[in-house]
Amino acid sequence: MLIPARLAATRLPDKPLLDIHGLPMIVHVLKRAQEADVGPVAVATDTPAIADAVRDHGGLAVMTGTHHASGSDRIHEALGRLDPDGRHDVLVNVQGDLPTISPGAVRASLQPMADVEVSLATLIAGIREEADRTASHVVKFIGTALGGGRHRALYFTRATAPWGDGVLWHHIGLYAWRRTALDRFVALPPSPLEQREKLEQLRALEAGMRIDAMEVAEVPLGVDTPADLEKARRMLAPGAAA
Repeated sequence: MLIPARLAATRLPDKPLLDIHGLPMIVHVLKRAQEADVGPVAVATDTPAIADAVRDHGGLAVMTGTHHASGSDRIHEALGRLDPDGRHDVLVNVQGDLPTISPGAVRASLQPMADVEVSLATLIAGIREEADRTASHVVKFIGTALGGGRHRALYFTRATAPWGDGVLWHHIGLYAWRRTALDRFVALPPSPLEQREKLEQLRALEAGMRIDAMEVAEVPLGVDTPADLEKARRMLAPGAAA
């Protein structure tokens, strides 16, 4: 499992290193990933301060180049450094700003990978707030239900879709990758729909890769603003309800 992290956020400077009850946020993400207990965990970063914070708390960090346009590119480089012999054929990419991600959600992302037809897998949760139905920052998943909480992706969009009555699905940006699919993905140029929607996963769909998604109960808090940070601190406070 790999967690990409860098200090590029403008709305919340130094985001991965911000304190949440005595630990940097990136260390909270690392701990949630370790609690999932699905394999080795490392943080992939281009920032020595992030690597130092991870190592100071007993974690594994791998330094990558500063040129990467996305977390997918960063974890691809890190994987090559950590596992040059290809011992691991599936990996999970957990975003570094999800300090409240549940270990169960991480494990759920791996379920579709038992199907050899699936190139990558992700997570979805039903949209409950009316405002989220039309918000462009809430990415919607459109797919075909396969049963057992699993869906096959047809499209991802920032628009309100699909039309009509029924559940709208909020896409959660955590991915389980088949290693061969990640190799192929990073070699592809950005696709037209990816550039239009500003959604990297559309590159995979446009290239014919199969993406499946598993339903989970809650959307994990993504920390992007000072208000998000305060909410994360409340959620992770000692004695707070899980």
